[in-house]
Amino acid sequence: MSHLRGLRSGVGRVLVCWLLVGLAGCGAVPERAGEADGNRAPERFRIVPDDYHVPYAGTAADGRKFFLSDELFVPGSGTAYVGLFLWNADGTFAELKVDEVRRPEGLPPAQAASAGADQLVAARLAELGKYVLEPIDVAPFTVNRNGVTFGWAVTQFEGTYSINIEPGNFIAYYEPWDGLEYDT
Repeated sequence: MSHLRGLRSGVGRVLVCWLLVGLAGCGAVPERAGEADGNRAPERFRIVPDDYHVPYAGTAADGRKFFLSDELFVPGSGTAYVGLFLWNADGTFAELKVDEVRRPEGLPPAQAASAGADQLVAARLAELGKYVLEPIDVAPFTVNRNGVTFGWAVTQFEGTYSINIEPGNFIAYYEPWDGLEYDT
């Protein structure tokens, strides 16, 4: 019986050691500073189509990734835009197609809303050929057109990175960059 007691205490010691080793790993420092706490700017992020601000995101017939919005606007102005953002199949920025339209009357200055340019949206979708609405993984980018910044801008506030749609800043993605949630 004494040999079993020794075995039990030996097994117990081994289990305690494994438990301590496992718990010690829980507080491990990330390999790269900022990796676990949002302090690193993303190289890619995911856009997932939904029924709110992201109705059109996916892959065009030619393999390019796209995001289409008729809610782009310059805050405090009467100017709105329909923007077709295009990325190559590998997710690198390819092209921006933008059309200026009239912003709907009566909206608060910083509120996004459909510009009501349904025919223009339909025409832009037709340019894509047979497209598939699906999540896309793409690189953030910005371009300037006539003094207005368009794209997905990487910003940092109080040490936390986000990717915001421009113009209008009405969609903001955060880590883990999976596209499942965004702030408006």
